[in-house]
Amino acid sequence: MAETSQRPVALIVLAAGAGTRMMSDIPKPLHELGGLPLIAHALKAGRALEPERIIVVTGHGADAVDAAVADIAPDATCVRQEEQNGTGHAVLQAAPALEGFSGDAVVLYADTPFVTPDTLARLRAARTGHDVVVLGFEAADPGRYGRLVMEGDRLLRIVEAKDATPEELSVRLCNSGLLSADAGVLMELLARIKPHNAAGEYYLTDLAELAVEEGLSATAVLCPEAETLGINSRAELAAAEEQFQRMRRCQAMEDGVTLTWPDSVIFAADTVIGRDVVVEPHVVFGPGVTVETGARIRAFSHLEGCHVSAGAIVGPYARLRPGAEIGNRARIGNFVEVKAAEIGEGAKVNHLTYIGDATIGDGTNVGAGTVTCNYDGVMKHRTVVGRNAFIGSDTMLVAPVTVGDEAMTASGSVVTEDVPGGALALGRARQVNKPGLAVRLMERLRAIKQSRKG
Repeated sequence: MAETSQRPVALIVLAAGAGTRMMSDIPKPLHELGGLPLIAHALKAGRALEPERIIVVTGHGADAVDAAVADIAPDATCVRQEEQNGTGHAVLQAAPALEGFSGDAVVLYADTPFVTPDTLARLRAARTGHDVVVLGFEAADPGRYGRLVMEGDRLLRIVEAKDATPEELSVRLCNSGLLSADAGVLMELLARIKPHNAAGEYYLTDLAELAVEEGLSATAVLCPEAETLGINSRAELAAAEEQFQRMRRCQAMEDGVTLTWPDSVIFAADTVIGRDVVVEPHVVFGPGVTVETGARIRAFSHLEGCHVSAGAIVGPYARLRPGAEIGNRARIGNFVEVKAAEIGEGAKVNHLTYIGDATIGDGTNVGAGTVTCNYDGVMKHRTVVGRNAFIGSDTMLVAPVTVGDEAMTASGSVVTEDVPGGALALGRARQVNKPGLAVRLMERLRAIKQSRKG
């Protein structure tokens, strides 16, 4: 058995199952929880162990899962389970990727997203006294779960519910499926597992009993049942999302964030919010959002891939898209959309405006209805507005274009050329008034309408 819990670690993440109960063309590990694929949660928890190797076993939808893993964990190695012959068979597929590795293997599941780094650390620490350590939990309703048959702190075997005796079914200590063992020992034991069912599947649960037969020591480490929640259906995915959001809301408030109606706020797994931020009702945080101290996100706003600096106000009804960088004390108002743009310190974009592929300087005020016309149908072009400028309402900034410091645009202008600093740009047709024409025109239209009725 291990002398120290600091041995090198190899993660083996099982992501090969078909997930038939999801009723989906999308592989189960790629269904999202908190805006990120399920497998990303397992990999994130495993990272806390500082693994020397990461091995992901893929099968159903392997090409898509492999591609996602390459984005999430470029240092991971994907191996194929060509035929899904059970969890024991799946772990055995990692053997070639473990060649030359000396240390412990930790087996995780892509569809078990709530296991915490602290629990995994305890799983690893238990290896100091035992050869095989499994993660268990005390179930409120043991039902279909495999039971952990213990004698003191020693695990004798894991019994599937369908194979359990009435006495064994009375046990409330259940198997999560996660485990840790010396990598070499793990592979040697797995090679001895035999299929004991009509489907010809090799069960990882047989490992504990095999270890005991070999004179090795096995034990169980316990965690809260909520951490072991596995996801096999859309209903379970929805329940997991509800659990995730509840946890994130509580954590945010513990960290000093004010949620005026917590149940209406949606977080992503990687949302970062500073203390004294106020989040009003019905705000959605997509992936990649950071909000700094003292900012306020007002109701019905949607943010993703953006950074909101200290003291800024966003919303209500604002949309911040990827690449939006909102400066200190800037204001983004109602029905404003910002994409791939920097809004300077103290700048104001208060209503009914689209700012994309742009830089808005410090202290600049952008009037209602302004649009950066940044896309010509083929390429994106950039708009640059200097410091302390004033962009009049309903200005169309046709990129690429630059408006200098302290410059102005007249309301209703279409700006197609650069505006020097301090200048006023007027880019609209001259107004012409026709005396009496409105009255005559309306009389004519009413007469035409009346004649058609006749």
